[in-house]
Amino acid sequence: MKVGIIGAGMVGGAAANALVLAGVASEIVLVDHDPKRAVAEAEDILHATPFAFSTRVVAGDYDDLGGAAVVIIAAGVSQRPGETRLELLARNTEVFAAIIPPVLAAAPDAVLLIATNPVDVMTMVATRLSGLPAARVVGSGTILDTSRFRALLGQHLGVAPQSVHAHVLGEHGDSEVLCWSSADVGSIAVSEYGRQVGKPLDDAVRARIDDAVRRAAYRIIEGKGATWFGIAGGLARICRVIRSDERAVLTVSMLGDEVEGVGPVALSLPRIVGGRGIVGTLWPTLTPGETAELRRSAEVIVAAAGS
Repeated sequence: MKVGIIGAGMVGGAAANALVLAGVASEIVLVDHDPKRAVAEAEDILHATPFAFSTRVVAGDYDDLGGAAVVIIAAGVSQRPGETRLELLARNTEVFAAIIPPVLAAAPDAVLLIATNPVDVMTMVATRLSGLPAARVVGSGTILDTSRFRALLGQHLGVAPQSVHAHVLGEHGDSEVLCWSSADVGSIAVSEYGRQVGKPLDDAVRARIDDAVRRAAYRIIEGKGATWFGIAGGLARICRVIRSDERAVLTVSMLGDEVEGVGPVALSLPRIVGGRGIVGTLWPTLTPGETAELRRSAEVIVAAAGS
């Protein structure tokens, strides 16, 4: 599968590297407003292919995206320390207006995979600018937040995160919803699992995990300037699902009519992802409190999109 990546910065470069290490793509084309950066990233990543999988990694221009099944859009200005993802909106909308038309001119059949923050609003922007069916414009959404939630639950409970089934819904940002009510390990509710193994999930532990998930980006940005490894893994996972038409359930973002009476809005719900993008949406059973949080998250995104 051929994958294009627009933006060869930290996220774009890490995503290309993750695709190579996971053997997801047969060809990767990096496009950046700084051609030297794209060439350097492509060369550096190419040198890792003998240790992983045979992948053609090149720098190019929009015309070189022809035949790409997925185009990851990771271009945009970076989030500053203390800046929320939603504050990026005005600056990154201008970037997308310049990017989307040449991408579609070269790769009209590609699935657009949006990674630029604020990702939910940028997914809405990309869908409207492209004119594509909403199902073909996939925002990375809360795939990383869900991964953080599972990793931290697994760490606390002493179990592999792959055995933890838990989801974060709504905005990829401060209003996201950690669905504690449906989180389980091997079909056992996490609260009961914790009781059985002597690692209870009391209010203090839940508050600590919630903060660690919800505020993760701020701490990482403060420490090293940006986040890139986690989201790169998530983007590689989405691409693998698309390549194999896997029909996997992922918490990704898509523009839809409404959520809990609020919309149109793009936010993360459990989505069935296949070869042509999103093929279905699942509506989870939530507590009244989680339902109210999801509605509030939708309101936050809609307000930002309209600002």
